Amino acid sequence: MTTLATASPGATARRRRRHTPHARGRGGIVHTIIGILILAVLLFPVYWMLNVSLQHSSGAVATPWLPTHPSLHGYSKALHDQGGHLVTSLVIALGSVVLSLAIAAPGAYALAHLRIRGAGVVLLVILISQMIPGIVVANALYSVYANLGLLNSVWGLILADSGLGIPFAMLILRAFMLTLPRSLMEAAEVDGAGPVRVFVSIVLPLCRNAMITAALFIFLFAWGDFLFALTLTTTEDVRPITLGLYTYVGTFVADWSSVMATAMMASLPAVLLLVIAQRYVAAGTTAGAVK
Repeated sequence: MTTLATASPGATARRRRRHTPHARGRGGIVHTIIGILILAVLLFPVYWMLNVSLQHSSGAVATPWLPTHPSLHGYSKALHDQGGHLVTSLVIALGSVVLSLAIAAPGAYALAHLRIRGAGVVLLVILISQMIPGIVVANALYSVYANLGLLNSVWGLILADSGLGIPFAMLILRAFMLTLPRSLMEAAEVDGAGPVRVFVSIVLPLCRNAMITAALFIFLFAWGDFLFALTLTTTEDVRPITLGLYTYVGTFVADWSSVMATAMMASLPAVLLLVIAQRYVAAGTTAGAVK
C-alpha cells in the first residue's frame, strides 16, 4: 500500500520564499559585504603605509587616520636616500630574469622533449634543491664569493638570485612544454629544422604565457630578496632596496613618513607587474596542470 506525504502549506511557502529572487539578492549582498570587510582588513596595512608616507615628518603613533594635509616630503627624502638602491634592485631583478630564463628554457625543453638519459634524476635533484633553506645556500655562497671576488657585486647577487629562479622556472616551463602537440615539432623536423630551430621558432612562441609567468615570479624573488643581500654584501657599494630599507629602520627612526614612502616605492614595481601580467600568469600556471 502506497502512502503519499504532502508538505504542509507553511513549509511550502517558506521553501518558495527561500528561493525567490529577492532572497537570493539579499544573500548576494551579504556575501559582498563580507568580502569587502575581509578585503578592507587585508588592505589596511597598505592604506596605513600610504597614509603615513603622505604625512609631514612625524612619528607613526601621532599619525591621523586621514592625510588631511598631504605632503610629499617623505617621497623626496626617500628618493634622495634610497633612489640608488631602487636602481640596484631593478638591475639585479632584471638580470636574474634574463639569466634564469636563458638557462631554464633550454633545460626545460631538453627534459620535456629530448631523450636524455637520467632525466628523472635531474628532475629529482631540481625538486630537492627547492627544499634547501636559503640561509644554508647563503652561508655556502659567502666563502665561495670571497674566494672569487664576487662579494659586494651586482653580478654576485644576480647569480645568487638566479640559483633560486632557475629550478623554479624549469619546473613551470617543463610542465607547459609537455602539453605542446608533438606533431608541430615533428612537422618542423620534417622540413629540416634541427632541435635548436624547433626550440626557437616553435616552442618559445607557444610558451609565451609560461615564460611571462616564470619571469614574473623570478623578478619578485629577486626584488624581494633580503637574505642574499644581507649575507653577500658588506659595504654600501651595492645595496638593494630591501637592505636599504632594513638599515633605514635599523636605527632610531624619527621620520616615519620617509620610511613608509620607501616601502611604497619598493612595493610599486611588484604591484604594477602583477596587474599588467595577471592574465598571462593565470594562463601560464594552469596550462600545464592538465595534459
